[in-house]
Amino acid sequence: MNTSKRSFVISPETRSEIITSKARMRSGLILTFLGLLVFLIGARPALFGLDRSPVVGFVQIAVFLVGLAMICLGGYISLNIYWRNGDKTIVADFGLRLVSTGYVIAAFAGMADVFGFGGQPWPNVPFFGIWQATGVEIGQIIIAIGFLMLLPFRRNRQKQTQA
Repeated sequence: MNTSKRSFVISPETRSEIITSKARMRSGLILTFLGLLVFLIGARPALFGLDRSPVVGFVQIAVFLVGLAMICLGGYISLNIYWRNGDKTIVADFGLRLVSTGYVIAAFAGMADVFGFGGQPWPNVPFFGIWQATGVEIGQIIIAIGFLMLLPFRRNRQKQTQA
């Protein structure tokens, strides 16, 4: 007799893998959202009633770069769940490197005056100007492209066999 109900048996190893992947996903998403909060505190402190200066200073730049680092790390932890047994494609590996490269670009562009290659002379350090903002935005675009490359896109095999 063929019953319509299916019986799914999950082995203890698979069950523990599911639990750890859920915990990793949660921790990655929590880290990402905390990073977004820290990023917003650094980028727009007036949203939280913390704006004490009309210019963007060193502390503000450092805070939003720490928030951006938390977003990158949390996003990587969360998206790494989709790749079973660490078997990533070359595109996913390249995406991880793009996320890291985008953060380095954003960090160096944001801290350009502190590192000594910005447009402001040393006594007026730092001044977050249009060039630094453009560099940080370019870094964020590269980070977003890297995250898109970390997503596992799979083709539907039925469509391939019909063609």
